[in-house]
Amino acid sequence: MTVKLAPSILAADFARLGQQVAEAEQSGADRIVQSLRRVTRLPLETHLMISDPDLFLDEFAAAGSDSFLVHWEGNNNLHRTVQRIRTLGKRATVAINPATPGAVLEEIVQDLDQVLVMTVNPGFGHQQFVRTTLPKIDRVRELVERRKPGCDVEVDGGIDATTAPLVVRAGATVLVAGSSIFGDRDGVASAMKRLRAAVDHTKDETELAEQAALQRSR
Repeated sequence: MTVKLAPSILAADFARLGQQVAEAEQSGADRIVQSLRRVTRLPLETHLMISDPDLFLDEFAAAGSDSFLVHWEGNNNLHRTVQRIRTLGKRATVAINPATPGAVLEEIVQDLDQVLVMTVNPGFGHQQFVRTTLPKIDRVRELVERRKPGCDVEVDGGIDATTAPLVVRAGATVLVAGSSIFGDRDGVASAMKRLRAAVDHTKDETELAEQAALQRSR
C-alpha cells in the first residue's frame, strides 16, 4: 500500500509561498493542494468548499488544477458536477464532513478517483483531529474495496505524526496536512521527514500484520 502526502497551503506562510511549496516538493510531497501551477510540477488538488462548484471548474482547470474535490453536503446535482469534472479531463473527488455518514458515497463512488473523509469540520486550519471519524474511514475503505477498487481514500484535518498512523491503519491512502508541515518550527523539510517516517513505520507494521494473518490462514 502506497500512502501519499498532500501538503495544504491553507497553513502556509503566504509571504514565502513559492519557497515553502518548493521545500515541500523537494522533501517528498506527492501532491499540492490549490492552484500553484507555475511553481511546482506536482499534481494540483483544488478543494472547492462551496455550494455551486460548477461555476468555477473551468477557471480552475485553466489555472492548472489537475483534480477537484467537491462536497457532498449542499450539492443538489453532485452527479452532474462529477461528470463535468470528468469532461474537463480532471480527477474527481467527493468530500464528506465529519457528521456525514460514509454510506452517502454508495451511489457515486464508482464515478470517482478518490473520496475524502474530512477529519475536522472544514473552514479553517489549526483544528484538532476528530477521532470519531476513524471508524468511518474504515467503513469508507470497505465501501471503496467493494464498489471501486483502486479509488484513493484521502483524509484532511488535524493530520500530524501522531494522527497519521491512526488514519493509515484505518485505511487512508492520501493524507492532507497543513499546520503540521508549514507551521513546524524546524521547517518544512523536517516536518515532511517526520510525517513520512510515521507513515512508513505504520505501513510496515500493517504489511507485517497482513503477512502474519495470511500465514495463519494457510
